[in-house]
Amino acid sequence: MLVAAHPACKIMYLAVLCILSLTHASAQDDVRTIMQHSVDANRTDWQAAPTYDYFERDQENGETRTHEVTMILGSPYERLVAVNGEPLTVDQQVAEQHKLDQVTARRQQESSEQRAQRVSKYEKDRKRDQLLMNELVKAFDFKLLGQQKLGAYDVYVLTATPRVGYEPPNMEAQVLTAMEGKLWIDKNTFQWMKVEARVIHPVSIEGFLARVEPGTHFELEKMQVTNGVWLPKHFQMKSRAKIFFLFNHSTQADETYFDYHPSPSDGHGSFQGQH
Repeated sequence: MLVAAHPACKIMYLAVLCILSLTHASAQDDVRTIMQHSVDANRTDWQAAPTYDYFERDQENGETRTHEVTMILGSPYERLVAVNGEPLTVDQQVAEQHKLDQVTARRQQESSEQRAQRVSKYEKDRKRDQLLMNELVKAFDFKLLGQQKLGAYDVYVLTATPRVGYEPPNMEAQVLTAMEGKLWIDKNTFQWMKVEARVIHPVSIEGFLARVEPGTHFELEKMQVTNGVWLPKHFQMKSRAKIFFLFNHSTQADETYFDYHPSPSDGHGSFQGQH
């Protein structure tokens, strides 16, 4: 026979349940608010990105190559300016400047249709990247771990796990169904200061005879360029896949971005930043 609980105990029990449920709801509301603000911040960054020139240093096979990336009539151009941290020789600089002058002249002589096709390809790539960024919010369930310091910034720390029932809108987004991650979001601006993600189980890419394997991961860091605009600082990726589901294929990327500055109307710049 069950013993009836004292009324006071029942009231205390119900009170605890109410507090726990309200705390859980509040935490979920906080996460939704943080993520919505972060999406808005990333949208602002995406819109501003083409108005900036910058330098990009790529590391591959023990070598670094630094390019100046400038916008020329609607799409970027990469000019080699340093190898392994050393500026090019005078002859190499002349050759690279000649390539730049040729590209600029060719773009200036384009027909309206040719220019539209070139700019459209650049915008297509940008929209693909933005779609994947937006899909991150839809593809994952987020949990707020707490707050901490990241450098000089106070940040929220969140984990991301695959959302049950998520349906990718395209082939590129299919890999999101097999990933988990962690985000560090600035408390004041809601900018994604750092994002880490990794593949936790194999996922086949529809339309390709390939499967992305565990061991694939990426890390993105962003930095403040101006008030309200943050752009990439460092991107690192290592991917593992099976081509035709038989042959192993690995790729790596390690890219550092620096010296962002407003793109001048002529699309030219000079190498004065770090190598």
